Amino acid sequence: MARLPRYFLKGTPQHVIQRGNNRQAIFRALADYRYFSGCLEEAAEKYGLAVHAYVLMTNHVHLLATPSTPESLPKTLQSIGRRYVQYFNRARSRTGTLWEGRYRATLVDSTRYLLTCMRYIESNPVRAGIVGHPRDYQWSSYRNNAEGQADPLVTSHVVYRQLHANVDSRRKSYRQLFRHRIPDAELNEIRSATHKAWVLGSPRFKTRAEKATGRRVTPLAKGRPRKIV
Repeated sequence: MARLPRYFLKGTPQHVIQRGNNRQAIFRALADYRYFSGCLEEAAEKYGLAVHAYVLMTNHVHLLATPSTPESLPKTLQSIGRRYVQYFNRARSRTGTLWEGRYRATLVDSTRYLLTCMRYIESNPVRAGIVGHPRDYQWSSYRNNAEGQADPLVTSHVVYRQLHANVDSRRKSYRQLFRHRIPDAELNEIRSATHKAWVLGSPRFKTRAEKATGRRVTPLAKGRPRKIV
């Protein structure tokens, strides 16, 4: 099976998912979440990855982040993977892989999808039935983005800052976005694009991304091409 393509478009965020092998738990104790968070913070700063939203679930991780160079994202995740797997295996006297292959990632049209993608990521624990509200889950960026709790992992995106010039009003506007659930059609769009490594965006954005990266950014139409008669 061919490897999923990797994209880089300067100034463009990416939605990233890394899962545990066979969907096994990658976090089993509070110390695991803390260690992973520290690894992510250090690696992101070192390699120039600006993280706008994240959630650490029991068996997978979501990030919405903007890489400053083509190597920012892969280098960050390689560093985390190496350090965290060593820590996790050593703590449990185990060997072998922890991750389900390579991470999945897609370019995100920030104008159209950034805030929706942030909501998608931070609402993950609610959809999973772990908590009733995103604020009740400790291991995500919600408390920073919505309530102002300091989080060294998070770098705010310009689209988020444009919600309001006043910081308190901005957070209030962001909280209000969570009053309504994301429509199923948009949930499916986000999931499909990330799982298959296609671009998440408007037709115009996809055209620009395809020209800039020199790669196809959407799947080919199904079926054989029609004959011209």
